Amino acid sequence: MKRVLIITYYWPPSGGAGVQRWLKFAKFLPEFDWEPIILTVDPASASYPVLDESLLYEIPGSTRIFRTRSKEWFSVYKKVSGDDKIPYAGFANEKKTSSFKQKFARFIRGNFFIPDPRKGWNKYALDQARDLLKKEKIDSIITSSPPHSTQLIGLTLSKEFGIPWIADLRDPWTDIYYYKQFYPTWLAHRYNLKLEKTILEKSSVAITVSPALKNLFAEKIKSSPDKIKVITNGFDPDDFQDLPSAPSNKKFVITYVGTMADIYPLEPFLKAFKSFAESHKGAVLRFIGTVSPEHIKRIKRIPKENIELIPYVDHRRAIEYMSSSSALLLIIPSNKNNKGIITGKLFEYMAVKRPILLLGPVDGDAASIINKGKSGIAIESDKEKEILKTMNKWVKENHKLEANSKYSRRSLTQKLSEILDEITS
Repeated sequence: MKRVLIITYYWPPSGGAGVQRWLKFAKFLPEFDWEPIILTVDPASASYPVLDESLLYEIPGSTRIFRTRSKEWFSVYKKVSGDDKIPYAGFANEKKTSSFKQKFARFIRGNFFIPDPRKGWNKYALDQARDLLKKEKIDSIITSSPPHSTQLIGLTLSKEFGIPWIADLRDPWTDIYYYKQFYPTWLAHRYNLKLEKTILEKSSVAITVSPALKNLFAEKIKSSPDKIKVITNGFDPDDFQDLPSAPSNKKFVITYVGTMADIYPLEPFLKAFKSFAESHKGAVLRFIGTVSPEHIKRIKRIPKENIELIPYVDHRRAIEYMSSSSALLLIIPSNKNNKGIITGKLFEYMAVKRPILLLGPVDGDAASIINKGKSGIAIESDKEKEILKTMNKWVKENHKLEANSKYSRRSLTQKLSEILDEITS
């Protein structure tokens, strides 16, 4: 059996979609004759926005895991900004009208900690990785980001050991929708662009999660765009056993799971739902996860008997909430590259077999997956009347959907194993 060293900052007990991506790859890789060895950060040194200790029980017992300390620069952010919380993607846990301290802290982060503050882990990760590569017969390495600083570990190891290296980029780098919130100077931006291009050029293969994101990265290395491959996120059927049933038609529950930052265009939907709730007394709009303060204000304009606001829950509980819903809400943030956004929860939404209401670009990658799988409907986020019409239609129907097996974690791991086989042959 060949061995692959997977270097990822996010690993249980951290929560989030990025954790589940590599946790599931590690689970299924041995079926395709690859032994995963995990190199990650020690939780005692890490800066995780959210924790999900239930994921620790999903780690296969045979998986070898090496954890190292880290020097976390988020302590600087906390001191400068006066906020003791680790910021979520899009800074959903900060107020829209950020204080001068918060803006200054972001400027420091964007211009003095390039590509990101978690690069303080790199030294320790490199020392451990070098030791493993010298002692073990490792055939390939994989680095997963964000944090994009992790990719610099792969770059260094590939140069030193001449080992095949896959760079997994789950999110955009310089095109991420909150990039400008770091107020990068021209010099900082040029440096980020240089690092991004170098990673794409020097890796043996780069993989990402959507066709549009593949095209975005390919534009940066026009000489060799074919080296960028797509492996989407997916769902593990084992996670979807013995789930609660959907509510009866008398109670319509629509659920959103995940972070709801200010950049997510929520208000037209809220107006439509408020109208819907006025004529359907059993209607409930449920949010699970972090919601920005500005959106909380908007949500509270709806009568409280029609609203459920639930903080972050562990993975299993989130799936149970999805399953106990009549429909599921998916919103794509408003930014110029949003056609390539395919969130990990899309596939888990599909796996619980509830209709999905996608608000975002109808010609985007997520909309294409929903339409091909007949898993719901995609509507532009500002189409209030169309949103209301869809909810009125769904409340009268029982939807029996099927999950597409090509998005199962086992099928996706097979694609990864084929790439590994190719670059190590």
